[in-house]
Amino acid sequence: MMKTNKSLLSILLVLCLAFGLMTGCGKDAKQTEDNQSGLQQDVVPPTEAPTVTSTPKEVVDYAAQVELNMSSNSAKVEATVKTYVDGDTTHFYVSPDLVEGGILKARYLAINTPESTGKIEEYGKKASNFTKEKLSKATSIIIESDTDAWDIDSTGSRNLVWVWYKTADSNQYRNLNIEILQNGLALANSAANNRYGSYCTAAIAQAKEQKLNIYSGQKDPDFYYGEAVELTLKELRTNIEQYNGIKVAFNAIVTKDHSNSVYVEAYDEETGVYYGMSIYYGFNLSGPGLAAISVGNEARIVGTVQYYEAGGTYQVAGLSYRQMKPNDPNNVQKLSEGHEPAFVPTAADTFVNGTVEVETEEGIVTVPYAKATMNTSLSMENLKVLSVHTTTNEDSSSYGAMTLNCEADGIPVSVRTVVLTDANGKLVTAEAFEGKTIDVRGIVDFFDGQYQIKVFSVKDITIK
Repeated sequence: MMKTNKSLLSILLVLCLAFGLMTGCGKDAKQTEDNQSGLQQDVVPPTEAPTVTSTPKEVVDYAAQVELNMSSNSAKVEATVKTYVDGDTTHFYVSPDLVEGGILKARYLAINTPESTGKIEEYGKKASNFTKEKLSKATSIIIESDTDAWDIDSTGSRNLVWVWYKTADSNQYRNLNIEILQNGLALANSAANNRYGSYCTAAIAQAKEQKLNIYSGQKDPDFYYGEAVELTLKELRTNIEQYNGIKVAFNAIVTKDHSNSVYVEAYDEETGVYYGMSIYYGFNLSGPGLAAISVGNEARIVGTVQYYEAGGTYQVAGLSYRQMKPNDPNNVQKLSEGHEPAFVPTAADTFVNGTVEVETEEGIVTVPYAKATMNTSLSMENLKVLSVHTTTNEDSSSYGAMTLNCEADGIPVSVRTVVLTDANGKLVTAEAFEGKTIDVRGIVDFFDGQYQIKVFSVKDITIK
């Protein structure tokens, strides 16, 4: 009896297994069929695998890893900052024995930061501010050449150098060139082909991996993404013909307001020259727009370059301000206030015969001083008034305006006035100036083929 029961159990076990296999196969077949016909099935999700977290790659401070070797054969000199130009250019005071005049114009080796002194580029201002921030805190600066000589760049005016600095917080010098690279604020410029090439290439690779600044793929918060070409007033003034008919944007100080126009100027650190422009605002502006270009303000000017046929000069016009969109990049904007015109003291000989070297798209060119400083403010002393010509056409808006034919140290200088009135509102005439010696403050102007000084107020003429 026990044996019979065992036999029955074995037979039942075999049948159960067979049935289970048949059911499973049937289910797989049905699921496959349903899947092929597009039917959805309730599928139990697999057990979720544990998340594997990799250790973040260590960020390396390559600017501190590389060491300044004062015993190496490269040329070196101690320096202090004279002028911050942009992210990869600085003017330094050095020993006069090294450079005539004791001013070394440095172009940083291995890097090329975005532009901030010509056509403004994304992250250009940030790179410029970064360099200034680091060097302004330096207690010691060493400039090093890549060789045993002081090498010159392609412009022929700047030395190619490494810049090292240390602060009160550390006795170790940091390499600023490499620090700029590792912060993603410069592209490589022959970065591998120099004495610190391995550090440069590693710094660039890390900046790309971390997606910093120019490698971030993000918009620069300090850059205007409008339809205008972002540039400096120097870039506009020195390449003015190339921008004729083009909408531009730049920052400048408003110095004078006369007859629906303002004059603006901006100082260029690299050349030490002021550049200016006449801005015609016409009757298009009111309220905040008009207030933005008040005399004494630093303003963001946005308008179109035009050639003014009657005067033979260029101006910027077409300014606008959308009150419903105050942050529109096409708006004229007030940036700061409380500024004064430079009124650069200028000798007559400099004004008439002087020249300025400016870097243009075609390279460094020499231009007349008055042309380079067109529309900027200047002052001139000890002008002897030889004769006066007065506009006598009563139908002219210039009726009563004067041209003072002057001379200083044998150099002829023309001073043109608007219609002048005294404190009592009385017209000022030629008799006030003929035969007198005067000091003037005015704007560099161009009329009838001649550069002149334009004066807008009787207060800007001092009779000796």
